[in-house]
Amino acid sequence: RDPLCGRNFEYYSEDPRLTGKIAAAAVRGIEREGRSACIKHFACNNQEKGRSVNDSRVSERALREIYLKGFEICIKESAPRCLMVSYNKINGVWSHYNYDLVQTVARGEWGFRGVVLTDWWIKKSKSPEFAAIRTNAYRIRSGADVLMPGNLSGRQRGYAADVTALESLGKQGGIRRAELEAVAKNVLGFILESGALRR
Repeated sequence: RDPLCGRNFEYYSEDPRLTGKIAAAAVRGIEREGRSACIKHFACNNQEKGRSVNDSRVSERALREIYLKGFEICIKESAPRCLMVSYNKINGVWSHYNYDLVQTVARGEWGFRGVVLTDWWIKKSKSPEFAAIRTNAYRIRSGADVLMPGNLSGRQRGYAADVTALESLGKQGGIRRAELEAVAKNVLGFILESGALRR
């Protein structure tokens, strides 16, 4: 594997324009057949070893011109139905909790309307931006709609019993009903659009 990129075989190129164009074409081809394409790992997944503890420190300019550009091109040109965040941190914030990455950039600036998935688990964490929330409430506020279930060891660590999405509901600075409804709308919209119910 190339040391410049985690899971190098899953990515197209270090050139963001080439990556974006190839990814957009792949998404159009997959989704034309009634399937759903999931682009990943959003973003800065620069190494495989230790990818769950890596903190990619990057300037906003480099982030936008190099690391995010391929995703931007793909989302704007092909409107994929799914986007998966990565395990790593970006400038100190886990991707699955990165409000600016998902809500501000992908949904706000690029118009992404699909469902956002975590990778196979998330790290338990308190939010540095939103003091009253943690873990699943933090994930929901940040725009990651689906928590991938992980494996049985995840259940043993308490992910299956996590109640952080509800413990702050309706409290000062806590998760809002509208945020829960937005997640539900994204997931239900994905299911209806996928054609799964028609099959």
